[in-house]
Amino acid sequence: MKGHKFLKVTGILMIIAAVFSIIAGVLVGGLGVLAAGLGAESGLTFPYWAALILTLVGGICQMIAGIKGIKHSKRSEKAGKLIVWGAIVAVFSVLSIVMSLVNGGEFNVVSILTGIAIPALYIYGAVLNSKADTQ
Repeated sequence: MKGHKFLKVTGILMIIAAVFSIIAGVLVGGLGVLAAGLGAESGLTFPYWAALILTLVGGICQMIAGIKGIKHSKRSEKAGKLIVWGAIVAVFSVLSIVMSLVNGGEFNVVSILTGIAIPALYIYGAVLNSKADTQ
């Protein structure tokens, strides 16, 4: 199976990125709530909360996809579901980038490359896995 190595490596990378995403979401959310609780005038607007929830949900989806990719890397019958998980992670990555821009963030090429490249390689590995039985 050619694709199982892609799935394992990208699964590990997704888990690492998911941990950072979840930690960042919890820290930023906690600091925002703390600042609001202390009476600070903060910009806790809808886009802020939407981006925060998107970060947390995206990180959780990325964690699930990474774990499933590692767990099912040698099972070609699970390739279709892994492709779906890879697409979900890619969509959350694009939405996160868009929300960052809406909230006044800068356009970051590196985050686009990493946010799209890792799920793309994950999907590629799943596609290779699905074709392993036909060869």
